[in-house]
Amino acid sequence: MAGGGGGGGGGTGGPPRRPLCLAEVEAGSDNERLGVARDSMLRNPRILKAELGKPQRNCYTLPGFDFAYGLYIERTDGGVPEAIGHWNTIKPRTGLTRNMPRDFITMNRGALKAGYTTAREFNLYYKAKDIRRKDDEYSRFKRSPPKVPADMTYGMPARPSTPFFDVLQHKYKELWMEQQRALTAALRVEKKKKDKLHETRTTVLRKQPVPVKEESFWHLPHLEKVGPHLSTFPDRDAREKAFSAAHREVPARCCPLPQDVQAVS
Repeated sequence: MAGGGGGGGGGTGGPPRRPLCLAEVEAGSDNERLGVARDSMLRNPRILKAELGKPQRNCYTLPGFDFAYGLYIERTDGGVPEAIGHWNTIKPRTGLTRNMPRDFITMNRGALKAGYTTAREFNLYYKAKDIRRKDDEYSRFKRSPPKVPADMTYGMPARPSTPFFDVLQHKYKELWMEQQRALTAALRVEKKKKDKLHETRTTVLRKQPVPVKEESFWHLPHLEKVGPHLSTFPDRDAREKAFSAAHREVPARCCPLPQDVQAVS
């Protein structure tokens, strides 16, 4: 491999530059190796450094200049001389004759014109005059043509044109952004519904108090018309206000006689 890379040109039309060898490396260059140096160090693309003003070298070992790449196929047809000196023609293929079915309508008409009436005479007439149907008459298209609309267009429809204005104006991006905004708003509403505080019995009773059934206790008949002898309220309005407040707080208490004990929510 010594001296194999000195003759390579830097142009695109020259031969490929072969891997470097230690004999080509100059002192003070980037690829100089100190200590134990081997040719394999200059053939490793991860170690080899690019040369200034020269194309990149090939780090793989290549065959000589007399090597031909690819496969060599030996000619077996004789080439151009044989093609000029001989005229090989292809024999035409004989078309396969199709055995068409019998035309019984024509044969029956001919038998009647000849005066034949019995089945034996008809069979003899069939053997004597074997008339076959024509190819175009027996074709399926002639016998039952397809029912096609008058305004039908054959072929495949053309692909719609590309909306270049929508692409240049980033319309698809805006549509995607609107969809993402709508999705984010829907997720926020759903999250608010999930994070909603559950009401307790106390909050429900405060909003919609349960009507209290007034119970009438039994009193002695001779004490029903007797009024109270002691009143601790300053006036009549204060007394009615206190009793109305106590009456509103009755549903939130949990005691047979709901005067002092309140329900713990």
